[in-house]
Amino acid sequence: MANDKQTNEEKQTQNNESGKPSMPGSKNPKANNNIFVVYAILLVAFIAINFMDLGSSGGTKTTDLEFYRMLKSNEVERVVIVNKEIVEVFLKTNPGAKDVSGGAKPEYTFNIGSVESFERKVDEIQSSFPDTNKISIEHQTRHNYVADVIGWILPLIILIGVWMFIMRKMGGGMGPGAQIFNIGKSRAKLFDNAEDKVKTNFNDVAGLEEAKIEIREIVDFLKNPKKYTELGGKIPKGALLVGPPGTGKTLLAKAVAGEAGVPFFSMSGSDFVEMFVGVGAARVRDLFKEAKAKAPCIVFIDEIDAIGRARGKNPNMGANDERENTLNQLLTEMDGFETDKGVIILAATNRADVLDKALMRAGRFDRQIHVELPDINEREAIFKVHLKPIKVSDEVKPEFLAKQTPGFSGADIANVCNEAALIAARKDKKSVEKQDFLDAVDRIIGGLEKRNKIITREEKRTIAFHEAGHATLSWLLEHAHPLIKVTIIPRGKALGAAWYLPEERQITTKEQIIDEICATLGGRIAEEITFGKISTGALNDLEKVTKQAYAMVTYFGMSDKIGNISFYDSTGQYEYAFSKPYSNETAILIDKEVRVIIDEAYNKAREILIKHKDGLTQLAQLLLEKEVIFSEDLEKIFGKRESFSSQEHKLIDEPNGNQQNL
Repeated sequence: MANDKQTNEEKQTQNNESGKPSMPGSKNPKANNNIFVVYAILLVAFIAINFMDLGSSGGTKTTDLEFYRMLKSNEVERVVIVNKEIVEVFLKTNPGAKDVSGGAKPEYTFNIGSVESFERKVDEIQSSFPDTNKISIEHQTRHNYVADVIGWILPLIILIGVWMFIMRKMGGGMGPGAQIFNIGKSRAKLFDNAEDKVKTNFNDVAGLEEAKIEIREIVDFLKNPKKYTELGGKIPKGALLVGPPGTGKTLLAKAVAGEAGVPFFSMSGSDFVEMFVGVGAARVRDLFKEAKAKAPCIVFIDEIDAIGRARGKNPNMGANDERENTLNQLLTEMDGFETDKGVIILAATNRADVLDKALMRAGRFDRQIHVELPDINEREAIFKVHLKPIKVSDEVKPEFLAKQTPGFSGADIANVCNEAALIAARKDKKSVEKQDFLDAVDRIIGGLEKRNKIITREEKRTIAFHEAGHATLSWLLEHAHPLIKVTIIPRGKALGAAWYLPEERQITTKEQIIDEICATLGGRIAEEITFGKISTGALNDLEKVTKQAYAMVTYFGMSDKIGNISFYDSTGQYEYAFSKPYSNETAILIDKEVRVIIDEAYNKAREILIKHKDGLTQLAQLLLEKEVIFSEDLEKIFGKRESFSSQEHKLIDEPNGNQQNL
């Protein structure tokens, strides 16, 4: 029996430590404290209810009309008005009744609003009575000291109880006694025990091979620290994961914790800062205190740019900014770690350019691990992971899907697989087919088709020639991205769209950018040479062209008149600047150069479309007839695209890719 009792107590203690609700009488101090507060409020309320009415001596409740009836029938012996509010009525038929205190007990009681009006009404009724039958009205003042004290204390107790409840919610739990001020307690979630332990490992992270190679050293260090410290090496204090959204930074951090098998603290940067001054710094201190107690462990701060922005960059914030105080405390704690504690800080952000330089220096974040968008081989590996739970047909190949999704992140690929499964289920299919994946990519890039959108015949004809202009130039220009699909079916906000399959190149030449600008301007030029007028449909095209031209001049130094000068600011120091890093004369020269580049590209594209106007018209008519055309249709009209490499031919065999909206 003693062993059973001990086992039950251990189970109860484990339940309390794991955060499960505790029953009254448990050993959880937080639960007992909460129950004590509830019981105290209920006790005070019970006492208040029983002592509030001590100002009167009891009696049956009645009304003033009933009293006036009894007064007219000469049943009333005397009347007492207590505290100008309560009237006690004593009858002639029961003069000997006593209350609990031994005094005379009234038969009836009722409330009045005005003493003067009550006395006036009594005098009117007794005006015709003989003097011997008239009753007198007594006035008494009685004090209920218990009720007065409770009336002051009860609201105060309720207010304190509500305040303690709010503080517990804001502080992540209220301990006994002085711990009610725990609003500065860290909100980091700890994954440590068997139930909450991180089960993700590197096998669950597809792609990111280079990042995994670099971060495996951290895992190896946490498992075998003596291997490095015996040779005089020091533990890296922190690693910063940098990359675009959806590339798997958080997943990679969880995989590190799963592989290392150590406690893992997870927290977002925004969890540090609250409306109270000093809370952020207090939470930083508490987080690092818990981490030292659990060493070796990993502390992961997601979206660290929420508190790690460079100090002094925002002119609207003063020196007392709460975010800056939190950052200062974070810098102090990170720099104060001892090298043999085995606590490693991992952080993730997609805005490394705005982080404070003090945060980025060696000794705090010793390493920056860049998590980039996956290439074609990594996308294939990611597709293999996300296709496992999906019933796909035999025709679906991860290699094919990887070729159709250039520029997609890991999160985008997961969305494609899920969307394809939903599309197949909507069509009552038994498995997900290749076309379902193509439709999913189209929907994610361009939005849902809107076949019922009202478009006039003239507008549809304009859209057809616009998209035919893009398709013609992309097919005939040497460096333009190969087009694989054109449609004039409205999709999302676009009235028409063209899909391309861009080369996955690391650098781009001036000639390649010029050809891309020409292909982008093809829609407006086709409208001009066909109808002799232009429309607003080229808004998206002109925006893209203008940005490309300005980038050529101001960033890449591709202008003869401006020279090899770049005004690109990778440090972000001009983020809040009120002036440009060049003179007004240079700004005028930049505008002229941009106009020259766009005009030259426009004239080049116009000459090509005029030369192949018959093919342009034939392609537009085919679009009006079929609404969707593919690369083989362009090959029948313009012939084989000789500039394609063998790899491009393989990619273009299947329809999909990036789109150009009208």
